[in-house]
Parts: sequence; structure tokens; C-alpha cells
Amino acid sequence: MLKSLQGRTLAIVDTETTGTSPNYNQIIEIGILRIEDGVLVDTYKTLIKPARPLPDVITSLTGISNAELDDAPSFDEVALRVRELLTGAVVVAHNARFDYGFIKNEFRRLGIPFNAKTLCTVKLSRALYPKSPHHSLDDLIQRHGFQCESRHRAFDDAKVL
Repeated sequence: MLKSLQGRTLAIVDTETTGTSPNYNQIIEIGILRIEDGVLVDTYKTLIKPARPLPDVITSLTGISNAELDDAPSFDEVALRVRELLTGAVVVAHNARFDYGFIKNEFRRLGIPFNAKTLCTVKLSRALYPKSPHHSLDDLIQRHGFQCESRHRAFDDAKVL
């Protein structure tokens, strides 16, 4: 573990969303792994029902369908659990600005303030492998020989990180 992260609480997070704008789009799936002092202490994954139907391109990318989301909880129904897992943790995500922006905006829509420190694994990869031209999650999976059961599914992508 990186020395500066020793004794830290991390929340490794990935989200799947209805699009690319955290101001307009919503989270449809979230996966979280909470690590305290280097030990995995909790995990969480859920689909989340958005206010609008999914675009076909998102279904094609993630495999998540509108029918699967019909019985899923809304973000307000899972917000307290998500907040519990993220509170006091450094939020670790691949392209952290994206996932953190969506989480922050989902809380904002509910009138719940949320702020956290972040660690972006894209930036970390660039720092550790400056000669590598590519740092996507697919590139990291290939470079390190990681296995990912279902790419573009929040919990499985978070497990890779």
C-alpha cells in the first residue's frame, strides 16, 4: 500500500449512469468497497431507478435495461447507505471527477451536502506509468492481467480498482 494511504479509509467506487453530464443525467448503478486500515470491511452494490428511461446506448454499453430498473430503488432510498459508506473515506475512482460529480449531484438533488477527498486512479496510473500512452480501465486490466467479470458494471469495475 502507498505509505501516504496507510491508516486511511478508502471507498472504492464506480457508477454507471444515464449519460455523461452529472447535472442532467443520473446514477443507475453504484458499487462501493470500503477499506479501513487495508482491510475490506464492507461492500455495497445496487441498481438505481432514474427519473427518465435509459438511452439505448447506455443499455448497449452496460447491459442494464429499463426493465431491470423498474423495481430498483431510487437514489433517495439508498442515499443514507451510500453516505454511510463514503463518510470519512477517500473516494477512489477511475476518472474520479466523473463518479464523484454524479454522487455529489445526486446528494445535492436531495438537499444533502456531500464532500469528500478523492483519489483518481487515472491520475495515479499516469504518475506510476508515465511512458504508457493509455490509462483507461481496459488498459489497466490488460497491463496488469486483472480479471473483470462484467465490464461496465459498477461493482465489478470497482473491484478491479
